[in-house]
Amino acid sequence: MSQTSISQEVDKRRTFAIISHPDAGKTTITEQMLLFGGAIRQAGTVKAKKTGKFATSDWMEIEKQRGISVTSSVMQFDYQGKRINILDTPGHEDFSEDTYRTLMAVDAAVMVVDSSKGIESQTEKLFKVCRMRGIPIFTFFNKLDRDGRDPLDLVEELEEVLGIDAYAMNWPMGSGRNLLGLYDIYNNRVQVHDPDQYEDGRDSLDLDEEGEILGDHPIKTDAQYGQTLEEALLLKEAGNDFDREKIMAGDLTPVFFGSALTNFGVQNFLDAFLEFAPKPSAQADKNRRVIQPSDPNFSGFVFKIQANMDPRHRDRIAFLRICSGQFERGMDVTLAREDKAMKLTNSTSFMAEDRETVTKAVAGDIIGLYDTGTFQIGDTIYSGKEGVEFKDLPQFTPEIFMKVDPKNVMKQKSFHKGLEQLVQEGAIQLYKTYLGNDYIVGAVGQLQFEVLEHRMKHEYNSDIEMQPIGSRIARWIDPDQLDEKMSSSRNMLVKDRFDHPLFLFENEFAMRWFSDKYPDVELRSLL
Repeated sequence: MSQTSISQEVDKRRTFAIISHPDAGKTTITEQMLLFGGAIRQAGTVKAKKTGKFATSDWMEIEKQRGISVTSSVMQFDYQGKRINILDTPGHEDFSEDTYRTLMAVDAAVMVVDSSKGIESQTEKLFKVCRMRGIPIFTFFNKLDRDGRDPLDLVEELEEVLGIDAYAMNWPMGSGRNLLGLYDIYNNRVQVHDPDQYEDGRDSLDLDEEGEILGDHPIKTDAQYGQTLEEALLLKEAGNDFDREKIMAGDLTPVFFGSALTNFGVQNFLDAFLEFAPKPSAQADKNRRVIQPSDPNFSGFVFKIQANMDPRHRDRIAFLRICSGQFERGMDVTLAREDKAMKLTNSTSFMAEDRETVTKAVAGDIIGLYDTGTFQIGDTIYSGKEGVEFKDLPQFTPEIFMKVDPKNVMKQKSFHKGLEQLVQEGAIQLYKTYLGNDYIVGAVGQLQFEVLEHRMKHEYNSDIEMQPIGSRIARWIDPDQLDEKMSSSRNMLVKDRFDHPLFLFENEFAMRWFSDKYPDVELRSLL
């Protein structure tokens, strides 16, 4: 493919993540978007293109049981001439690290907010990562099918808590049972919620120059319509101006209202999003070189590794964001970390757990590479003679720790294999005691341990026992400065999976005591 052709294909790509607090409805809105793209037949199911089988977008068994997302799903489909890559991220805060890394692989974010609750803690945390990256953020206030908070209060809270300007693209005409429709400020029309209850059956009503519905319509006699009209005119007069440059810089968020569950307002949102969301952008590498998406040389980075997406084959998939050029199945590339040549022969595109072999992809696309243990999170691969290595992905230091052992000592092999593969996904960290080689796992939140226990049992046939050792502060130490006598019950000496030494301090006091005793020893929160 010529460089011109690559540029044309890249221009069609829209790659974004959906972020929210748990239970705000992001998985539901994802499925509605897939519905418009023809990727599913009904909400709640994802259609495999070849087999015709169905699967939910939350594909892991524990997700189906609990009704939550604890992994990032990738879904790709075509809509209105665009190739869309959606990354549906974990909502649970214990899996923030997976979401943070996912946000490094997208060009925009859709923030889903429960209109009855407003801005919640997890939304605020994830929003800050988006702001840090300077990517465009589009806001969807969800659950209009339920009685919600006053929309003016919601937008005011959005601006104050998150520190971003907002521009209302549409405005709700009521909520719950009293939902009349959406006053579409940007398109100068009213979208009717239940058009069948009116004689003319129209679902879209045009507005005149004064912002009133043209002609006669029963909605005009409703008091809610009058209140909405006043608020909409107030927003036009006193609200923020629509500014495309500020949207692209992540300084202004377009705000939409709707209901993902009843599929009201979602298509209007998707259409507007595709109009204003950015195409794939340039990426800077560690040497501060700017890698353009249209660069003919292929490059990309691994932002996620997932084991056992297909339980029948016990496989591992490395999720790769393509940053430049074109991927072709069977191409020769270099793994930057090891300066190692390799051939990419097994690759896949995604629809949640369903996959098909991908032969070509371009910058902006997310593809999966079958992995036998070669890749690590953050790895760069590239083609051509000029080396590329992208910046490291963010890491979290674990906060709670457990000693872990197999219940059945006869199943040591499956125990070690399971731990090794699940640790490589990045949700938990694995350590060994420095002398005894006992296994210790660390995580940001308790749910990660529950997922570990469930997956070890159901994916690796290994029942495990976990013994809490409490909250600890992990600090790495230079091997040249290490003396094993420094270890005590208050600062446990362990090594990570790369054999780097670190201490697990009981608390801040224990760490300060250690620093006072060994003032020349440097403690690092990350390697």
